[in-house]
Amino acid sequence: MSVRLGLLALLAEGARYGAELKAGFEQRTGGTWPVNVGQVYTTLDRLERDGLVTADAGDAEGRIRYSLTATGREAVADWWRTPVDRQATPRDELVIKLAIAITSPEVDSAAVAQAQRSATMHRLQQATRLKQSIDPAADLAWLMVVEHQLFAAEAEIRWLDQVEASVRRFGTVTPAPTDVVADETAEMRR
Repeated sequence: MSVRLGLLALLAEGARYGAELKAGFEQRTGGTWPVNVGQVYTTLDRLERDGLVTADAGDAEGRIRYSLTATGREAVADWWRTPVDRQATPRDELVIKLAIAITSPEVDSAAVAQAQRSATMHRLQQATRLKQSIDPAADLAWLMVVEHQLFAAEAEIRWLDQVEASVRRFGTVTPAPTDVVADETAEMRR
């Protein structure tokens, strides 16, 4: 979720000050994605520039309240209707780390995967304990965030199992020449 669309969604519920938007964003996402207040105001400036929000003149304390425009309401409605594109995945440091470890002769890629497994298991245990402390009737949004963390950790462990099995089966892989990889990657994207 982008900060931009998250702020628009909060503004769809009513006009708010920047500090209220920051607090609401962090509260609604269970604090898993903290935002800098400067980022909030920079984003609000861009949203205003793009005609998605309006800003009032400010109160006696200099606080400015922001509201959605009709175009902003349309953008939020479109966001709710549009599925998240999972094909445009961001770079994942763990995938990059293991891909390079597997193709580096001096690196014990199984040890790298095992170290990650230990950290992921610890994260899984923490999330499991945290989930048990949440009252779904009081904070369903936070429960959803924690359950996502649980499922992500479980999926990562399964993927690490697959990585280790592939390394055992195929051994260390010698990297292909750079021009061949670039040609194959370009072909896959077509």
